Amino acid sequence: MTGALSPDRRRFLTAGAAVLGAAASAPLWQPGTAGAAETSLPDGVFALGVASGDPLPDGIVLWTRLAPDPLNGGGMPAAVVPVEWEIAEDERFRRTVRRGVAQAGPAYGHSVHVDVRGLRPERSYWYRFRAGGRLSPTGRTRTAPDPHRAGGSLRMALASCQNWQHGYFTPYADMLAQDPDVVLFVGDYIYESAPSATAVRRHEGTGEPYTLAEYRNRYAQYRTDPDLAAMHAHAPWVVTFDDHEVDNDFAGEVPQDPDKQAHDAFVARLTAAYQAYYEHMPVRATAVPDGPHIRMHRRLDFGRLARLNVLDTRQFRSDQATTQAGAQDPSLTMLGAGQKRWLLDGLHGSPARWNLIASQIMMAETDLLPGDGKLWYYDAWDGYQAERNALLQEFRSVRNPVVLSGDRHLTMISDLKADFADPDSAVVGAEFVGTSVSSNGDQDQAAFHAQWDPLKADNPHWKLIDAHRGYHLFDIGRGGIDARVRAVDTVVAPRASARTLAALRVEADVPGVHTV
Repeated sequence: MTGALSPDRRRFLTAGAAVLGAAASAPLWQPGTAGAAETSLPDGVFALGVASGDPLPDGIVLWTRLAPDPLNGGGMPAAVVPVEWEIAEDERFRRTVRRGVAQAGPAYGHSVHVDVRGLRPERSYWYRFRAGGRLSPTGRTRTAPDPHRAGGSLRMALASCQNWQHGYFTPYADMLAQDPDVVLFVGDYIYESAPSATAVRRHEGTGEPYTLAEYRNRYAQYRTDPDLAAMHAHAPWVVTFDDHEVDNDFAGEVPQDPDKQAHDAFVARLTAAYQAYYEHMPVRATAVPDGPHIRMHRRLDFGRLARLNVLDTRQFRSDQATTQAGAQDPSLTMLGAGQKRWLLDGLHGSPARWNLIASQIMMAETDLLPGDGKLWYYDAWDGYQAERNALLQEFRSVRNPVVLSGDRHLTMISDLKADFADPDSAVVGAEFVGTSVSSNGDQDQAAFHAQWDPLKADNPHWKLIDAHRGYHLFDIGRGGIDARVRAVDTVVAPRASARTLAALRVEADVPGVHTV
């Protein structure tokens, strides 16, 4: 994707392989005892918690970052620190199955990514870290099913768009209680906006982040949210980014405001943002950035029940259209040629009953003009219609395609049509656009419906639209997907009540979605 690897990235990947290989031969860990050469570290070195991600049938990524002073660069010495890790079959660590030592260094913000292998499929495990005489919180994770397993079930939560300044991350408290097997986060993990004096919670710093140190501080602030931290420690996550992890509405190497951000300066900003993203996410070494490039599109299988194709709809996209003619320009791309081939190969060659596509932005049409004519939402797939329409035609020969999206700060659940210009065209799939965790705060519901309800007649493929904060929860089985829209009553207070706002179902081998 990015050409030859830089020497620094090649050394990092080699070191990661060495950590993995050392796991089985590492000495027994005796928690609470320090080695002779161990550096003493202050309290709070694990203030950013623990996480896991990208489950495989035999493996999982374990994450932490040493940061006793998280909002001020981390507070770690400019030295490499050994970090012991342990993963067990029980919460009390009486049946440890793997352990080892990772090296946390200043080059990657003293973050730790351990790619553990040799685990058993479809099992829960518990894990923890130890450094400088300090013990991390315990995390729980789960591996994917055996690749040949055809049955079973999968509970997946869909989340996106968590703006610190707009509210607390209260939906995660309810998500924790619902106990998903995996969390899919499709973008806007942080927001790059400057601090606001009128915000529910004020962003750290004095302005937007541009440097690596500034992005590290912003991620660290978000990681201190207790509900987010608890959910990370409870289940594995699969993540991808949208625009606010870098700069609002950027496309490829084009910033939102190219008249204010020169190309070289924006490339430096991309480089910093992508590295900070990697440092704070439970992803494999394949995602180690190479300058202003990062490999995020990837594929995860959950037995033969579900295949999850995780897209990157920012890094390869053409600069977005601003007119109807531009939106229909066949030269514009959202995915880039290489990622598009990769996606189609994965869909057509899939052995899975359900083919899930994690797309940061909405695929179904949004017609914003009541009555005759069209007015599209150009930042979504509507702005790249030739590529979107060709992809929807491919869905005709894909088994049970379901798109899982974010970005809109709204729940928008739709049938996917072969041709949105023809209301009678075939339904080829379903899309769930998840609402935000906190972005837009506690929205005025009456104002929302006054604005959006008049558009329903022009968008007959919409099955549900809503503006509450929350997330979506999916119970995936061979016969169908049962979806629940979980909504909280507030995000402007640290605690909230949650409820099921709506229940929907996608039947196997019957394209589309319906309410139940």
